[in-house]
Amino acid sequence: MVLDVVKLGDDFLRKTVAPVTEVNDEIRKLIDDMFDTMIELNGVGLAGPQVGKDLRIFVAMADDDVRRVFINPQIIKTSEELSDYDEGCLSIPQVYETITRPAAVTVQAINEKGRPFTLEADGLLARIIQHENDHLNGILFIDRGDKAFAEKTVAQFKKRAERAAEKQAAKEAKAKKIAAKLAAKQNKKA
Repeated sequence: MVLDVVKLGDDFLRKTVAPVTEVNDEIRKLIDDMFDTMIELNGVGLAGPQVGKDLRIFVAMADDDVRRVFINPQIIKTSEELSDYDEGCLSIPQVYETITRPAAVTVQAINEKGRPFTLEADGLLARIIQHENDHLNGILFIDRGDKAFAEKTVAQFKKRAERAAEKQAAKEAKAKKIAAKLAAKQNKKA
Protein backbone atom coordinates (compact mmCIF):
# COMPACT_ATOMS: atom_id res chain seq x y z
CA MET A 1 0.00 0.00 0.00
CA VAL A 2 1.30 3.45 -0.92
CA LEU A 3 1.44 5.74 2.13
CA ASP A 4 1.07 9.52 2.30
CA VAL A 5 4.44 11.27 2.55
CA VAL A 6 4.83 14.05 5.10
CA LYS A 7 6.01 17.26 3.40
CA LEU A 8 8.32 20.07 4.43
CA GLY A 9 6.50 22.41 6.81
CA ASP A 10 5.02 19.59 8.90
CA ASP A 11 6.62 19.71 12.37
CA PHE A 12 6.73 15.90 12.44
CA LEU A 13 9.75 15.98 10.11
CA ARG A 14 11.68 17.92 12.78
CA LYS A 15 11.08 15.33 15.48
CA THR A 16 13.66 12.87 16.84
CA VAL A 17 11.78 9.59 16.65
CA ALA A 18 11.60 6.66 19.07
CA PRO A 19 13.36 3.30 18.75
CA VAL A 20 11.44 0.29 17.49
CA THR A 21 10.87 -1.93 20.54
CA GLU A 22 9.80 -5.10 18.73
CA VAL A 23 10.14 -6.33 15.16
CA ASN A 24 6.73 -7.91 14.53
CA ASP A 25 4.20 -8.38 11.73
CA GLU A 26 3.00 -4.78 12.10
CA ILE A 27 6.55 -3.49 11.55
CA ARG A 28 7.05 -5.86 8.60
CA LYS A 29 3.78 -4.59 7.04
CA LEU A 30 5.02 -1.01 7.51
CA ILE A 31 8.30 -1.98 5.81
CA ASP A 32 6.42 -3.42 2.82
CA ASP A 33 4.29 -0.27 2.61
CA MET A 34 7.39 1.93 2.84
CA PHE A 35 9.02 0.06 -0.05
CA ASP A 36 5.78 0.35 -2.08
CA THR A 37 5.70 4.09 -1.40
CA MET A 38 9.38 4.66 -2.13
CA ILE A 39 9.23 2.75 -5.41
CA GLU A 40 5.95 4.37 -6.52
CA LEU A 41 7.48 7.83 -5.97
CA ASN A 42 10.81 6.92 -7.60
CA GLY A 43 12.80 7.32 -4.39
CA VAL A 44 15.88 5.47 -3.19
CA GLY A 45 15.19 5.73 0.55
CA LEU A 46 12.34 6.45 2.93
CA ALA A 47 12.31 6.95 6.70
CA GLY A 48 9.57 6.37 9.29
CA PRO A 49 8.99 10.09 10.00
CA GLN A 50 8.38 10.70 6.29
CA VAL A 51 5.27 8.51 6.50
CA GLY A 52 4.18 9.88 9.88
CA LYS A 53 5.65 7.08 12.00
CA ASP A 54 7.43 7.85 15.26
CA LEU A 55 9.86 4.99 14.65
CA ARG A 56 13.61 4.72 14.02
CA ILE A 57 13.32 2.81 10.78
CA PHE A 58 14.21 3.40 7.15
CA VAL A 59 14.32 1.47 3.91
CA ALA A 60 16.77 1.90 1.06
CA MET A 61 17.38 0.61 -2.43
CA ALA A 62 20.54 1.90 -4.10
CA ASP A 63 21.78 1.29 -7.62
CA ASP A 64 22.22 -2.46 -6.93
CA ASP A 65 18.41 -2.85 -6.49
CA VAL A 66 18.83 -4.70 -3.18
CA ARG A 67 16.06 -3.91 -0.69
CA ARG A 68 17.64 -2.97 2.63
CA VAL A 69 15.91 -2.36 5.96
CA PHE A 70 17.50 -0.45 8.83
CA ILE A 71 15.77 -0.60 12.21
CA ASN A 72 17.27 1.44 15.09
CA PRO A 73 20.35 2.27 12.98
CA GLN A 74 23.53 3.77 14.36
CA ILE A 75 26.28 5.12 12.15
CA ILE A 76 29.40 4.02 14.00
CA LYS A 77 32.05 5.20 11.56
CA THR A 78 32.38 7.69 8.71
CA SER A 79 35.22 8.16 6.26
CA GLU A 80 37.44 11.22 6.25
CA GLU A 81 36.99 11.36 2.48
CA LEU A 82 34.02 13.49 1.48
CA SER A 83 31.85 13.48 -1.63
CA ASP A 84 29.37 15.91 -3.18
CA TYR A 85 26.03 14.81 -4.59
CA ASP A 86 22.84 16.51 -5.74
CA GLU A 87 20.38 15.31 -3.10
CA GLY A 88 16.62 15.38 -3.21
CA CYS A 89 13.92 14.15 -0.86
CA LEU A 90 10.41 12.74 -1.18
CA SER A 91 9.35 15.13 1.61
CA ILE A 92 10.70 18.11 -0.35
CA PRO A 93 9.64 17.24 -3.90
CA GLN A 94 11.36 18.82 -6.91
CA VAL A 95 14.07 20.47 -4.79
CA TYR A 96 17.72 19.48 -5.18
CA GLU A 97 20.92 20.76 -3.67
CA THR A 98 24.55 19.66 -3.73
CA ILE A 99 25.35 18.28 -0.29
CA THR A 100 28.78 17.23 1.01
CA ARG A 101 28.85 14.09 3.17
CA PRO A 102 31.37 11.40 4.12
CA ALA A 103 31.98 9.08 1.14
CA ALA A 104 31.68 5.90 3.24
CA VAL A 105 29.97 4.82 6.46
CA THR A 106 29.69 1.83 8.75
CA VAL A 107 26.22 1.32 10.20
CA GLN A 108 24.80 -1.08 12.76
CA ALA A 109 21.09 -1.85 12.70
CA ILE A 110 18.46 -4.57 12.93
CA ASN A 111 16.85 -6.09 9.83
CA GLU A 112 13.20 -7.00 9.20
CA LYS A 113 13.80 -10.43 10.80
CA GLY A 114 14.96 -8.80 14.03
CA ARG A 115 18.59 -9.75 13.45
CA PRO A 116 21.38 -7.26 14.14
CA PHE A 117 23.90 -6.54 11.39
CA THR A 118 26.82 -4.26 10.56
CA LEU A 119 27.22 -2.88 7.04
CA GLU A 120 30.06 -0.94 5.44
CA ALA A 121 28.77 1.18 2.58
CA ASP A 122 30.13 3.71 0.13
CA GLY A 123 28.84 5.62 -2.87
CA LEU A 124 25.10 6.07 -3.26
CA LEU A 125 24.22 3.60 -0.49
CA ALA A 126 26.39 5.49 2.03
CA ARG A 127 24.66 8.72 1.05
CA ILE A 128 21.17 7.19 1.38
CA ILE A 129 22.03 5.80 4.82
CA GLN A 130 23.20 9.21 6.03
CA HIS A 131 20.24 11.06 4.49
CA GLU A 132 17.63 8.67 5.93
CA ASN A 133 19.38 8.44 9.30
CA ASP A 134 19.20 12.25 9.47
CA HIS A 135 15.40 11.99 9.10
CA LEU A 136 15.30 9.91 12.30
CA ASN A 137 16.87 12.86 14.13
CA GLY A 138 14.69 15.60 12.62
CA ILE A 139 17.37 16.76 10.17
CA LEU A 140 16.60 17.46 6.51
CA PHE A 141 19.14 17.54 3.68
CA ILE A 142 18.56 21.27 3.20
CA ASP A 143 19.90 21.77 6.75
CA ARG A 144 23.27 20.46 5.55
CA GLY A 145 23.60 22.90 2.65
CA ASP A 146 23.40 26.63 2.01
CA LYS A 147 21.43 28.39 4.77
CA ALA A 148 19.84 30.92 2.38
CA PHE A 149 18.70 28.09 0.09
CA ALA A 150 17.16 26.28 3.08
CA GLU A 151 15.30 29.41 4.22
CA LYS A 152 14.01 30.08 0.70
CA THR A 153 12.85 26.46 0.35
CA VAL A 154 11.03 26.52 3.70
CA ALA A 155 9.30 29.80 2.77
CA GLN A 156 8.32 28.36 -0.62
CA PHE A 157 6.76 25.27 0.96
CA LYS A 158 4.98 27.40 3.57
CA LYS A 159 3.36 29.42 0.77
CA ARG A 160 2.37 26.20 -1.04
CA ALA A 161 0.75 24.88 2.14
CA GLU A 162 -1.11 28.17 2.68
CA ARG A 163 -2.42 28.14 -0.91
CA ALA A 164 -3.51 24.51 -0.54
CA ALA A 165 -5.32 25.35 2.73
CA GLU A 166 -7.06 28.32 1.07
CA LYS A 167 -8.19 26.12 -1.85
CA GLN A 168 -9.46 23.46 0.56
CA ALA A 169 -11.36 26.05 2.62
CA ALA A 170 -12.95 27.49 -0.56
CA LYS A 171 -13.91 23.99 -1.71
CA GLU A 172 -15.50 23.21 1.68
CA ALA A 173 -17.37 26.55 1.71
CA LYS A 174 -18.73 25.84 -1.76
CA ALA A 175 -19.83 22.34 -0.71
CA LYS A 176 -21.64 23.80 2.36
CA LYS A 177 -23.37 26.40 0.19
CA ILE A 178 -24.58 23.70 -2.23
CA ALA A 179 -25.74 21.52 0.67
CA ALA A 180 -27.65 24.49 2.16
CA LYS A 181 -29.37 25.18 -1.18
CA LEU A 182 -30.34 21.52 -1.52
CA ALA A 183 -31.68 21.47 2.03
CA ALA A 184 -33.70 24.65 1.38
CA LYS A 185 -35.13 23.06 -1.77
CA GLN A 186 -36.10 19.92 0.17
CA ASN A 187 -37.76 22.02 2.88
CA LYS A 188 -39.77 23.93 0.25
CA LYS A 189 -41.06 20.64 -1.19
CA ALA A 190 -42.09 19.34 2.22
